[in-house]
Amino acid sequence: MPRFVPALLLAAVLIGAAFAAIPSRAAAQDRMTLDRMVEVLSRLDPEAEQAGSAVRLTIEDVPVLVISDPRADRMRAMVPIRSAEGLTQEDLTRMMQANFDSALDARYAVAEGRVWAVFIHPLSPLRDDQLVSGIGQTVNAATTYGTLFTSGAGQFGRGDSAGEQRKLLERLQERGREL
Repeated sequence: MPRFVPALLLAAVLIGAAFAAIPSRAAAQDRMTLDRMVEVLSRLDPEAEQAGSAVRLTIEDVPVLVISDPRADRMRAMVPIRSAEGLTQEDLTRMMQANFDSALDARYAVAEGRVWAVFIHPLSPLRDDQLVSGIGQTVNAATTYGTLFTSGAGQFGRGDSAGEQRKLLERLQERGREL
C-alpha cells in the first residue's frame, strides 16, 4: 500500500471530525433546555409546578419529580415507590434483573432510604419524544414494582424477567383455579 493512503485516510477522518464538531443552527435549536423541558412536562400535566430547576407533575395519579442541572447537562425523572427498609435480597435481585432486561430506559434505584423508579439522561441531547417516553417508562416501572417490574416498553435481550413474569401468570392462574 502506498505511503500516502494512510495519510489521506487520516486527513479524511480529521476533516470529517472537524465538520461534525461544527454545531448546525438546527442542532442548536433542537437542544433540550430547562424551559423547553418545562414546556413538554406542562403538556403532560397542565398543573405541573416548577420550582427552580425542579418540576413536580402527576401522571396517571402517580407523582413525578423531574430535576435538571443544565450546568452538568443532566436530568433525572423520579417516582418514589416505597421505603428501602425491609428490602430483601430477593427484592434487590428482582430489581437488578429488571434493570437488565425489562425496565429499559427507566431504572430501579435506592437512595435516601427509598426505592425509586428513575429515568436519567443527558439534558441537551434529550428529544421531546425521549423525555415523554422516559416519563412514561418511569411511571410504569413504579406501578409494576412488586409484580411485573417493567417499564412497559418491552424486553431487551436475554434476561430473567420473562421467566419471572411467567411465574406471576402461573400463580394467578393457579389462584383462579381455586375459585
